[in-house]
Amino acid sequence: MIEAKNIKKSYGDLQVLKGVNLSINESEIVSIMGASGAGKTTLLQILGTLENADSGELLFQGENINLKSAKELARFRNANLGFIFQFHHLLPEFTAQENIAIPALISRKDKKAALKRAAELLDFMGLADRREHKPSELSGGEQQRVAVARALMNQPQLILADEPTGNLDSHNAQEIHRLFGEIRSEFSSSFVIITHNRKLAETADRIIEMSDGVLI
Repeated sequence: MIEAKNIKKSYGDLQVLKGVNLSINESEIVSIMGASGAGKTTLLQILGTLENADSGELLFQGENINLKSAKELARFRNANLGFIFQFHHLLPEFTAQENIAIPALISRKDKKAALKRAAELLDFMGLADRREHKPSELSGGEQQRVAVARALMNQPQLILADEPTGNLDSHNAQEIHRLFGEIRSEFSSSFVIITHNRKLAETADRIIEMSDGVLI
């Protein structure tokens, strides 16, 4: 599905990525582990087109993403990628249903249809009774499940997750990783997950270790 070829990235004199090669298959769950400063988040941001590599190629289903303009990349991200972060980043003034619908509204989809799909995703997440609740009225685990549902809103082919359970207790962390498996089965999405939790990483199809800007 997505392939990174010889990706290099520096910030000033600090070389963060030193020629990374990585390919992710359709409907595959991949965990990336490594110490802080290994380059994991930078790699994830480049895979998600949030950062540009200094050199190398990024191919999505064979298409060279590097050739897209900034406006084309924004449309590409909205249509094909979902993002989950350690902190849920929900908008406090909107309900759970409205937060989930935001990616569809950004792409100018019909509001009624977007809210209907958001309600369906809430049901899938086991949160049908939380539709009208605002983030402050939800538990930490519920907030993160809403964030996962938001990532699914536009039916992305690839979901990129940066420490998605890092702010949760062990029970809720296990629930989120269980959900990832269910999402893969239901929607055929691929996942790239950065995590420090070895036990949770082992629920993936593949674990990749990263150290000092390279995959090992």
